[in-house]
This record gives sequence, C-alpha cells and structure tokens, in this order.
Amino acid sequence: MTAATPPAQSPAERRVSARIGAISESATLAVDAKAKALKAAGRPVIGFGAGEPDFPTPGYIVDAAVEAARDPKNHRYTPAGGLPELRSAIAEKTLRDSGYALDASQVLVTNGGKQAIYEAFATLLDPGDEVIVPAPYWTTYPESIRLAGGVPVEVTADETTGYRVTVEQLEAARTERTKVLLFVSPSNPTGAVYPREQVEAIGRWAAERGLWVLTDEIYEHLVYGEAEFSSLPVVVPELRDRCVVVNGVAKTYAMTGWRVGWLIGPQDVVKAAANLQSHATSNVSNVAQRAALAAVSGDLTAVAEMREAFDRRRRTIVRMLSEIDGVVCPEPEGAFYAYPSVKGLLGREIRGRRPQTSVELAALILEEVEVAVVPGEAFGTPGYLRMSYALGDEDLVEGVSRMQKLLAEAR
Repeated sequence: MTAATPPAQSPAERRVSARIGAISESATLAVDAKAKALKAAGRPVIGFGAGEPDFPTPGYIVDAAVEAARDPKNHRYTPAGGLPELRSAIAEKTLRDSGYALDASQVLVTNGGKQAIYEAFATLLDPGDEVIVPAPYWTTYPESIRLAGGVPVEVTADETTGYRVTVEQLEAARTERTKVLLFVSPSNPTGAVYPREQVEAIGRWAAERGLWVLTDEIYEHLVYGEAEFSSLPVVVPELRDRCVVVNGVAKTYAMTGWRVGWLIGPQDVVKAAANLQSHATSNVSNVAQRAALAAVSGDLTAVAEMREAFDRRRRTIVRMLSEIDGVVCPEPEGAFYAYPSVKGLLGREIRGRRPQTSVELAALILEEVEVAVVPGEAFGTPGYLRMSYALGDEDLVEGVSRMQKLLAEAR
C-alpha cells in the first residue's frame, strides 16, 4: 500500500515561495553561529568555521569611517552604483594589483561580495542556463545560481590534483545550455591556486567556446610560497567583454563586517546589475564606502603583515593535521583554509560511534572536544572538512591538538 500523494497547495496556501524555500542556510555561517552560541554559554569551543580574519580593521580605515560619519553629506542617498570616487579608486586599485585596466563605469559597488555574485548571475542568466561550477565550491555559488534561475553543473576535483579542475573536465561538462564558467583562484574552500599556464588554458577554452566567465578574486592578495595570483581577464584579454570579476575589501583588509564588495564587467552588464541594485538595496552605506575608499587607496602594508601570520598558521595546521592517521591534507597555496580529506576515518570507531559521513564526523568532533569544523558536504564534496586558519595561533594549536587526541582513538 503506497502513501497518498499530498494535495498540491494553492498559491495562497504556500507560506514561503518554492524559489526561496529551496535555498539552504549558509553552512559556514551556521557552524560559526553554533560555535559562538556555545562560547557565549561558557563552553570552551574553538571555531574553525567562518572565513573571517581575526585581525581588527586597520586603524586608518576606521578613522576614515569615523570622519565620514560626522559629515552630513554621508547621511543622504548617493548613487546606487557606488560613490563615483570609490568606483574610480577601485578601477585604479585593480590596475595596480592585477594589471587589469578599466573605466570607473565598469565598476558596481555592492553590499559585500555575496551581493556582487548574486547580481552577476541574475544579470547574466535566463531560466535553464547552465553554469559550470568547479567543486569543492563555496556554499553561496550554487544557491546564487539557482536563485537567478540557472542550473549549476558541478565538476569535481580532489586532493590528487590539488583541487584543480582540467580543461578536459570542463569540456565534458559543457552542453548547449552552458552559458557561464565559474572560476575561483585562490579558492574557498580548498586554498588551491591555479598556475598561470592553467589559468590561460582555461580562459582560452572559455573564449573559444563563447562562454561567459565569472571569476571571484576576493583572495587575490592571500597567496603563499611560490604560488602567484593571476587575473583571468589579464591573462586572456580576449575574454574581457565576456568576463565579470567579483572582489571586495572583506578578506584583504579584515573588513568582513563592513559589507563592501564590487563587480567589474562590461558596461552593459554593470549598468543592468546597477538597475537591479537600485531596486534591491540602493546605495551601500556611505560610511562603509568611505572606509573602503581609504582601504583600496592605501598601501598594502597591513595586508602583508596579515599574510605573514596566515602563512605561519597555514604551515602549522597542515603539519598537525597530517600527523593524524586517516587524514590527508594538501598544503593550501592561497586564502586561509585547509581542506583535509577525512575519508580514511569514516566507518572507524571513535568513542563508541562510527561516523559514516563527514557531517557525522564534524558533529562528533564538536560534541566530544568542542571544536567546530565545516563538513565537506557543504562544499559539494563529502569526505572532507574545511578548517579556516584565520584565528589566533594559540587557538589553532589547541583546537587541532584536541582533534589529534580524539581521532587517535579511531579503530
């Protein structure tokens, strides 16, 4: 006997639209919120969840915001696309940092990088258009694509290739519905950085196929060792008219809470996205924009200091995780995340339990030793954990030490 099919709801009966109801909560923010709630309750939780630098925003940026808050001109509406002087400064900063020459009219200032990503996909995609999404991916990408009516098509890379996809994989995923390639280097969640020759090969493949590319450059300044950041529209200039670049001040300047990002692209795309923003949020907070202006116009001294600390923590976390039997942790070359494979631990007994998935393993780690990590399921690749090393050195060592002791019990 089969269960009866529930009657279809009328529009009036649906409390939440199907479009919004299908969106998942951000897994990284959920883990971070749970860790913070436990800490507030007095628990000694160490969180590796959120990708948020533990440094304060540099003082000169804060000073610019304080001064801006006192100026009445910042108490009013300003152009929806961003303060003209900030758009110009972003264009100059982009030329300085990546060699990409553009006009201020090609810049749209957004409420953080997330808004830039959503508006880019909403502007480019019609219902049913496909976007090739290399996995592991940041949790927001596929949700933004679906919200815009597009279809994410995943192409998976693993630790054996340094979490980098190949042109052959991309070509195998391409269909007549493919419109956009998502390209991210340095990567969240893996820290992978594509070498220039691979950036060029992928860019030329996209150009030859007539595809658009959305490239997220938010971690451009956080690369380590011999790795180098390469901006795709600079390496492959013929893509510039079909390329949208997303960036922001959050990671480079420790400004996650200020919510200032931007979108760079062809003028018609930027204008259309600005029209969307004019109805969605209007201008970004003027005080935050003034702070961002100080950030992108200043030098990179503070960034270099943070990068040095991240590099030190990167080497520490990789060494400590690699000492755990059943864990394989490639050395990340950029961003501030380690993405260890924990497939060798699944199914083994740990304190009377046998976690079968990385979700179950992450829950066990939180419950048993009060360390918060994000399971790979959130990034499209079960069997992994994402651990941000953008936290203090002592907390990092203490947190991984707790994991080492717990996971050493695996049988």
